[in-house]
Amino acid sequence: MSETAIPFHQTVRRSTLAVHERANHSPFMGALFDGLLRVADYARLVEQYWFVYQALEAASDRFADDPVAGPFVTEELRRVPRLAEDIRFYGLDELTALPATERYVDAIEATDGWAEGFVAHHYTRYLGDIAGGQAIRGLLPRVYGVTGGGTAFYDFSGLGSTPRFRDRYRALLDAAPWDEVERARVVAEVEHAFELNIAMLTELWSTTEQPAA
Repeated sequence: MSETAIPFHQTVRRSTLAVHERANHSPFMGALFDGLLRVADYARLVEQYWFVYQALEAASDRFADDPVAGPFVTEELRRVPRLAEDIRFYGLDELTALPATERYVDAIEATDGWAEGFVAHHYTRYLGDIAGGQAIRGLLPRVYGVTGGGTAFYDFSGLGSTPRFRDRYRALLDAAPWDEVERARVVAEVEHAFELNIAMLTELWSTTEQPAA
């Protein structure tokens, strides 16, 4: 890579910025940040995350020894134990995946044997959780009165300094031995992952009792 070449992590970010913004400004997330949902509506998002992260962390186990994907697998990132805490907090019993969530899970499972695809989904979920998820962690007690639990999903204190962790993660992306074709596939799968997340949020919104105007 020449001195003037753009680091790959910046290419990924720039190439997927539009779809990333669409995910952040989906109607469900907009209503959440505007304080218009019920706590039970947020709990349904936790329910859907349970299925997504079960699939993602099962894939992490499969790729843990992979020479390229393995370094991205970090024990302190695991969200399933923390989602289990939140599920208990919100009193969720029988969990049901929406059809859009099932398609999201299928896409993650389809990366089996495809390290670049796994990294694309890993990157999309975890770096977003570490960054934007912190706003939700603060929002829940301040706006929705959620106290004494219910935000374990967004607790990444085990990582230590999150800015340093993000820097290390981006360095791994930059150093991954992918050629231009493989890098293009990573970017395309990150876009796909965002679209799957948008579809899940859209379906969640369509099955949510709409707030009064």
